[in-house]
Amino acid sequence: MSDHHSAHGAHGSDHGHGHDDHVDHGSLKSYTIGFVLSVILTAIPFWLVMGNVISDSSTTALVILGFAAVQIVVHMIYFLHMNTKSEGGWSMLALVFTVMVVVIMLVGSIWVMYHLNTNMMPHMSDPTGELHMPSATHDASQHTQHK
Repeated sequence: MSDHHSAHGAHGSDHGHGHDDHVDHGSLKSYTIGFVLSVILTAIPFWLVMGNVISDSSTTALVILGFAAVQIVVHMIYFLHMNTKSEGGWSMLALVFTVMVVVIMLVGSIWVMYHLNTNMMPHMSDPTGELHMPSATHDASQHTQHK
């Protein structure tokens, strides 16, 4: 029992960098791999846009968003050293929660703006110009009175 306490005390004194921690924090190899992947994941979308490789702009935008998502994952793994084992999994849980909140906010904002535009702008969606009708009838009634 005293061996267990002394081993636990030794593990606690090296601040989590014991034999159970397999994360490579800050090695030159880790940063070099992350840098090379980041450059590649930046150069490919740049080439797609500048070379006009994909003619459809919406497809190009989706491909670039895909590369951006992959690059975010590369940054989190190689530069922020996030994985399911770091900090007992709490950093990954916080990341998942943050992503969910951001997605809900973005989708909700776009949904609200779309419906506000559709429901609050009748003159934009109605080609007959329903908002200008009272002024047109008013002008017509003044015109008939002057005759």
